[in-house]
Amino acid sequence: MHDEDYRELSKQELDKALEKMPGWKIAEGKLHRSFEFGDFAEAFAFMTHVAIEADKLNHHPEWSNVYNHVTIALVTHDIGNKVSNYDVILAQKISEIAASSRRAG
Repeated sequence: MHDEDYRELSKQELDKALEKMPGWKIAEGKLHRSFEFGDFAEAFAFMTHVAIEADKLNHHPEWSNVYNHVTIALVTHDIGNKVSNYDVILAQKISEIAASSRRAG
């Protein structure tokens, strides 16, 4: 678990974070990104790795999987469905996992 408390990000903080997170965007008040993998097994392996990291943070994504596509939305329910520092932390970890998954494949 991370030591920080959940904190809503200001528009400026969020814009700055998004500059360093290619592929992520704000849609419907949530941090969104879609990923495409080689096949279902690769997509599912990615989701498994993300689940482990999400549990460590005690912060979990909203997501869906259709064959080799995974769509993720991040928002913090505990602060009124706002994007928080934890959403950015998890998004960064998710991007690292995706990059690692693609290199391995």
